[in-house]
Amino acid sequence: MNFDWRVCSRARLSRDARFDGKFFIGVLTSGVYCRPICPARTAKESNVRYFPSSAAAAEAGFRPCLRCRPECSPGTPAWLGTPNTVLRALRLISENGFEDDGMEALAGKLGIGARHLRRLFLKHLGATPSAVARTRRLSFAKQLIDETNLPMSQVALAAGFGCVRRFNDSVRKTYKRTPSSIRRLVRRTLTQPENQYQFSLGFRPPYHWEGMLAFLAMRAIPGVEVVQNGAYRRSILLQDNAGYFEVSRKIGSDALAVRVQFSDPCYLYFIIERVRAMFDLSADWAEIARTLKRDAALAARLEAAPGLRVPGCWDGFELAVRAILGQQISVKGASTLAGRIVKGFGTTFAAGDQITHLFPRPEVLANADLTSAGVTSARAQTIRNLARAVVDARISFDKVVNCDEFLNDLCEIRGVGSWTAQYVAMRALGEPDAFPSGDLGLLHALALKNSRELEVRAEAWRPWRAYAAMYLWTSSGERYAAQSKHASWGKDFVTHKNSTRSRRATGCSLAAQ
Repeated sequence: MNFDWRVCSRARLSRDARFDGKFFIGVLTSGVYCRPICPARTAKESNVRYFPSSAAAAEAGFRPCLRCRPECSPGTPAWLGTPNTVLRALRLISENGFEDDGMEALAGKLGIGARHLRRLFLKHLGATPSAVARTRRLSFAKQLIDETNLPMSQVALAAGFGCVRRFNDSVRKTYKRTPSSIRRLVRRTLTQPENQYQFSLGFRPPYHWEGMLAFLAMRAIPGVEVVQNGAYRRSILLQDNAGYFEVSRKIGSDALAVRVQFSDPCYLYFIIERVRAMFDLSADWAEIARTLKRDAALAARLEAAPGLRVPGCWDGFELAVRAILGQQISVKGASTLAGRIVKGFGTTFAAGDQITHLFPRPEVLANADLTSAGVTSARAQTIRNLARAVVDARISFDKVVNCDEFLNDLCEIRGVGSWTAQYVAMRALGEPDAFPSGDLGLLHALALKNSRELEVRAEAWRPWRAYAAMYLWTSSGERYAAQSKHASWGKDFVTHKNSTRSRRATGCSLAAQ
């Protein structure tokens, strides 16, 4: 493995938060593994070992530190130094793909053999796929023990152990303590309401929280999402179970505070993983900036707004519908249309604070008369076609293995073109290199004439072109900083290939997407 222990050593000695989650430290004298920011007394260099993942440290026989809590570290930026196969496998594991189907099925989805997949994981992550899945499951169980009042039987089910006996054995073997004794170590002073759970999700600084809120605020769907008082809030629906979550910046910590209201704790793992992706908590901004700042046009923007992330989404279908609505109209207009669709076709769900509905399901929109909500007939037909494709399982936004194949299928829908597909890849699939090269806003920002020139220029930004697009979608770093304080976002214009005829739409606001 190409793992520079000298870099790890300097980061460990300085307790640099920017390296949190990028590697883990095994301490031979205590037998625990820690985060680089662990407050414990610094061990001698001869007594430590470095690992690229928590799973690798666990496989080497180290147990998680109870002080720095490795389970709360930012997600590992998995794509750094790993092939697409490993990245896609990690994405499937995070969506419970491995637990559901096992090693052979996971490898089959990726189009490779199980032995080869195991070799790739050992090479790039220092642990097998089963070890990675097991460590993630155990880490989430530890969070539930520390941060919720759930009975241990429900903790076991929510973390995916299947039965309490397996859960107890795993915790005792890993932590050398019982789950109950671990919970007694936590000093919680607040009692959580029924079916409400609070989590702390770490990130590597810097994190431009104001920019994230500004972006989401301008695209918030009335009745479903709201940004107010420095927090983002929305309704969610999973297998006929409705709920909501709220995300805010945790004061005095490099973390976000997440509050979830949901009746079935078995879905908590999925919800938290989706929130991590939605707020791009695994991004390594220092590594991204190292590549992008080589371009003078981006360097000033990065300096003015450090830590800007690519906002994800809760539901890919919802995002795609929102993007289609945003074609050729303003941000406010697209939000208004989305709110009308939600009010007319969504399910009532009273969560308070302007959260009144759940976004309509594909089954509902597949045959809905959206023109009654003010949507043009062409856009209404595109949305119906998309919804029918999802209902018929011709398109699925979950467990996407081959991004290119998915985008090709998406573009087969009349009214969905390259721009919308790349935008969906950026926000729904979390592809860091997705890039809408036909975007007029990007062309204007760099004073380029056509998309071909932009594509050539953007080669130097790989594999972080999505982050470059986020910075270029502002006229300047100063304008962005000023707008973020007022929770607003400027207009930019895009070229959207609206169908196979590639019609040009110069009046479409990029912010409406």
